[in-house]
Amino acid sequence: MPDKPTIPEDFDTLLGTLRPGLHRYCARMTGSVIDGEDVVQDTLLNAYEARSTAGAITNVEAWLFRIAHNAAMDFLRRHARDGTPVLLEIDETIAAPGDVEQDREIAAASLHTFMRLAPPQRCAVILKDVLGYSVEEVGEVMETSVPAAKSALQRGRARLRELGGEPEQPAGPVLAEPDRSRLVRYVACFNARDFDALRAMLAEDVQLDLVNRLQVKGRDKVGEYLHRYALAQQWRFEAACVDGRPVMVVFDRNDPAGGPAYFVALDFAGDAVTGIRDFFFARYVLDGAALRTL
Repeated sequence: MPDKPTIPEDFDTLLGTLRPGLHRYCARMTGSVIDGEDVVQDTLLNAYEARSTAGAITNVEAWLFRIAHNAAMDFLRRHARDGTPVLLEIDETIAAPGDVEQDREIAAASLHTFMRLAPPQRCAVILKDVLGYSVEEVGEVMETSVPAAKSALQRGRARLRELGGEPEQPAGPVLAEPDRSRLVRYVACFNARDFDALRAMLAEDVQLDLVNRLQVKGRDKVGEYLHRYALAQQWRFEAACVDGRPVMVVFDRNDPAGGPAYFVALDFAGDAVTGIRDFFFARYVLDGAALRTL
């Protein structure tokens, strides 16, 4: 079980401590690191609203994860593609325990693989095998009994082991050509440090979400954001996609490891950039991200 953070008087400090773990959970529940961050933001808003009426909270961490679980389930209901309801039933029949080595492999399963589990099984496996919570805490988050939590966990583990024996699924589609061309041109301007051309690509009402810091709207405000990149020399950029969406991957020239530092998700309408989500202050979003460079 992970160490429990000391509950600080400053609620924001606690949320900052738990935010990466909340994202690991929400990304695996939704199957997307980007959608997972949306659910995290919903969770934090709901937590702020509920704090004043929640009364005495004996386990604030479980309370936050329960809010995250409910927000994730709401997301899944809204995005059910086939129109069928999300299955919520939990079988209390306890399945056989899993193998330790196989369970380590389960913890490293892809987001796509987790999405092939029923939501209760997915929740139990993520909380226990990925985040390290006890079965009792899993039951508390899911608001169910310990036997039901154990059953969901073991059945989820068994299903993931079945999936692990299947042939590797082919990679999802890359970006359509118009989206790819726009993204490549945007990234090329960053690498060429042609920030005048970048400003010209912004829609008048472009929205910027500098995740975990600020949100602004309008070409002038976002132009100030681009100016900060113009002053920095350490970054290198590549065009890629995450969850089938166009992103700009950012590399730190001073990092000897050479891996991605973070990414920036982009929305386009025609040739104009209408939305920018920069994860500079939320680098935990890389965890589980299936980056596909173009």
